[in-house]
Amino acid sequence: MQVIDNTLILRTRNPQKIQSKIPDSDVVRVDEDIYTMAVGWDLSTAQQLARLQMKNIPSPIMRDYEWSGLHAPMTHQKTTAEFLTLNPRAFCFNEQGTGKTGAAIWASDYLLSEGYRQRVLIICPLSIMKSAWQADLFKFAPHRTVGVAHGAKEKRKEIIANDYEYIIINYDGVNVVKDVIAKGGFDLVIIDEANAYKNCTTNRWKLINKLVTLNTWMWMLTGTPAAQSPLDAHGLAKLCVPNNVTPSKMRFKDAVMYPVSKFKWIAKPNAQDVVHKTLQPAIRFTKEQCLDLPEVTYVDREAPLTLQQKHYYKILREEFIMEAGDEHVTSANVAVNMSKLLQLSGGAVYSNSGNIVQFDVSNRLKVVKEVIDEATAKVLIFAPFKHTIDILYQYLNKEGISTEYITGEVSLNKRTKLFDDFQVLPEPRVLVIQPQAAAHGITLTAANTIIWYSPITSTETYLQANARINRKGQKNAMTIVNIEGSAVERKLYRLLSGRLEAHIKLLDLYEEIIK
Repeated sequence: MQVIDNTLILRTRNPQKIQSKIPDSDVVRVDEDIYTMAVGWDLSTAQQLARLQMKNIPSPIMRDYEWSGLHAPMTHQKTTAEFLTLNPRAFCFNEQGTGKTGAAIWASDYLLSEGYRQRVLIICPLSIMKSAWQADLFKFAPHRTVGVAHGAKEKRKEIIANDYEYIIINYDGVNVVKDVIAKGGFDLVIIDEANAYKNCTTNRWKLINKLVTLNTWMWMLTGTPAAQSPLDAHGLAKLCVPNNVTPSKMRFKDAVMYPVSKFKWIAKPNAQDVVHKTLQPAIRFTKEQCLDLPEVTYVDREAPLTLQQKHYYKILREEFIMEAGDEHVTSANVAVNMSKLLQLSGGAVYSNSGNIVQFDVSNRLKVVKEVIDEATAKVLIFAPFKHTIDILYQYLNKEGISTEYITGEVSLNKRTKLFDDFQVLPEPRVLVIQPQAAAHGITLTAANTIIWYSPITSTETYLQANARINRKGQKNAMTIVNIEGSAVERKLYRLLSGRLEAHIKLLDLYEEIIK
């Protein structure tokens, strides 16, 4: 396949298929059963050819676009941008840290420049509205106008009603100003960390499905598609490419999973193939394919429970066994009980009355200090619970280690400033974060060590959080340290890191722990 001036020269065995979609195409040569054809090369015809599943179709972005901004695109970013311009509805599954945000910005900027699209709506987690998307738009498309729809309802309405070419809004913010968005003239919607829309029964999913039209372009970005279950693919496909999937979630479930008990389903052997076909058109680059990043080492560090923790851990476990009785454990109470066990290991538990019961975690804090002392650069500490973050913050500052923290309660502006300061200033040396507050899109390569103070129950969040340091710009070998002191923590880390079979879920782990 080659381009001569504005004409695309291609070869095919089925010229009728091309001519049915592109009447102006011509056969210029026939060699046995191979037809050489000439097709006018513009974005519309390139998209038609892409829909015909022809391979290696070039997009005019490669001819017409000057790749704006402060940084030159890497080869895989150009390929990704090219792919997106060819597919009005598509998935980008490039791994965290590969620069898919930049690729999406370049692709959308090209479409705006050529008049193919008029206005872009970016929907993303609250934590990366400014620190990732607004910052990257300034880097890659500084000539564009950008509005961040955040704050009071009237303020959001005012921003959206303005003439900004790009509007950035968080998932739940869409519902606040849905009427204004519907009238906003958005003909390209980019959904970042798209797994937030994996469940088509949620109000969040239903709202976006109502807001987009058949003519609305939609690109869904995530580095971890169907991370928790093959069933996740159903909601993503039904929103973005509904023709690829049955409307019935149960029918799709039957296609990819089978029951082993009343409450437990596991993936069928062909589930991955079904998911792959369902989530198309799609592109994926891994870090290994496109980035020359330093090595990542995973380390398990033992922090034995103190006598006080062991005592209460035994009491809690016995309570859960009694609660389960002789009946099969369901997911209804698993999350609460698992959370209590993890809270106990971390140092503080919410009592039934809502009070915080604090425990001796000297062993765990000692391990944290040892890892920080061993680190050759800055350190991130992920801690799931706010009360354990308080314990860590007070302890580290008392030890003379400059430390800041970010929880879900920290404002967006302050959060952005803390991330920026961590990247460019000598202090703080340590940043303690609730995983959900920095699991997406943030670059924190000033650190080369991550400490998991205690585990979480989401594989997706675990992988996303670890990717904050494993990104372009990282110069140092990286270490991910999992601190464990109880059976539940050891098993969870093995699930999160893929050292247990993929079909083993939280329910199975819980049943095993209370046996």
